[in-house]
Amino acid sequence: MAPPTRAEEQPLAVQQARFRRLLGWLRTVPGKVRALTLLALLAVVGLFATAAVFVSNAHDGLHVIGHGAGPQVVATGDLYYALSDMDAQVAGILLIGKDTTLGVGQQQALATYEKRRAEADTAVMKATDLAQGDPAAERTVQAVLDGLGQYERLVGEALALDEAHPHPAGPPSGKVISLYEDATSIMKLRLLPQAYNLTLDNGTVVRRTYEDKRSAVLSGRWWVLGLGIVVLAILIGLQIFLAAGFRRLLNPLLVVATVGTLVLIITCVVIFNGEAEHLRKAKQDGFDSILALSRARAISNSLNADETRYLLDPKLSDTYEQTYLDKAQSIVYVDTGTNLGAYYKGLSADLTAYSSNASNVKFLGFFGAEAKHVTLTNQGQAVASVLSAWGKFQQDDQQLRSMAASNQQQQAISLRMGQSGSSQAFNDYDQALVSLIKIHQDAFNNAIKDGDGELSGWSWGLPVAAIVLAGLVLAGVRPRLSEFR
Repeated sequence: MAPPTRAEEQPLAVQQARFRRLLGWLRTVPGKVRALTLLALLAVVGLFATAAVFVSNAHDGLHVIGHGAGPQVVATGDLYYALSDMDAQVAGILLIGKDTTLGVGQQQALATYEKRRAEADTAVMKATDLAQGDPAAERTVQAVLDGLGQYERLVGEALALDEAHPHPAGPPSGKVISLYEDATSIMKLRLLPQAYNLTLDNGTVVRRTYEDKRSAVLSGRWWVLGLGIVVLAILIGLQIFLAAGFRRLLNPLLVVATVGTLVLIITCVVIFNGEAEHLRKAKQDGFDSILALSRARAISNSLNADETRYLLDPKLSDTYEQTYLDKAQSIVYVDTGTNLGAYYKGLSADLTAYSSNASNVKFLGFFGAEAKHVTLTNQGQAVASVLSAWGKFQQDDQQLRSMAASNQQQQAISLRMGQSGSSQAFNDYDQALVSLIKIHQDAFNNAIKDGDGELSGWSWGLPVAAIVLAGLVLAGVRPRLSEFR
């Protein structure tokens, strides 16, 4: 390899000379002051840029969970309830026939059916928005739309045929029952599972956002604390250097900058702790419980319809009795519930133990999980009310089935569809459950509101604070540098 030429050596020599001049400049007092000042300014900018990134993470998490995907997922969860109640209303219409003294009457039941159908359409539209860009979710939404169309066609035929052949309260004609069986099979085997899958898939968006953003916010505390210590060390070092070099005890502006930085570091750490807790409350005490209890409400509504179907279609009564038990076990699971008789007995024992001691939760299921996780004001009382109403509904169900088994079909229908009895017991239970859901909804709303409130102003507050602190540093150093002019 040929040695470098003189022309090639000259730039290297120039660079070395510049480097020596820089070292020489840094050895001077003004050079040291300027270097420390530049380092302090860079550290301040780095600190606040880092804080801004994690504030943005907290804001994004609150937005997705509280204002974006979270409410939309809850809305798609309501799809399950709307669909199940559509089928429940149809079963009730067919069972009461031309009798105008039972239930709310055909016209009111039809109006409720139409209302639930509109709610289902709205929920499907929201699910469509969430599914955009996800082929699997888009296929599920389309399948729900197709299945809903088939279901509505069969129900329309069944209702039209039933209206053309009026009958007293009790099972309608075999053709009507056949059409309804086809419709309810689509509902139970296709629509409801697909609706639940939509809720699960969309809930994944919220879960991932929560895990990512909350983790980022919690790690943000340590980043801000670590960088903050670096900034404080540099500012204190600059203060000491100026005090020693210029024989002054303190530089007031640098003291203010140092104290301001310390206050901001502490504030950021406190804010990040608070935001992580708001995200946790919104997700765990709010969103998760709302979804679980909303599903429990939808399953309860379907279970209530199974009680109607039990009377509507005697040849499938055993099947509807078993599906009733399966759903009841998902709501409140008792170990001894191998059949409905055993379930009634085991439920009574477990609820009696719970009413004596709220910490004695022997049952599982949706309400078992709820009773074991009481963290909100009035939640324990609301859970007790729900369980008491559930127990009363099961007592009426036991009486209804006893009547049906004793060939007291009309008395059983009156108990099921009358203004008092099983229908009223279920309404009382449903209202108690709605009140419990509202407690979690309020907790969710308050957590999001508090989180948003604590972050308000930070988007412009951080840049302003950085500019002010940088200005204090420059203003504190400038008089010392002017002494060398």
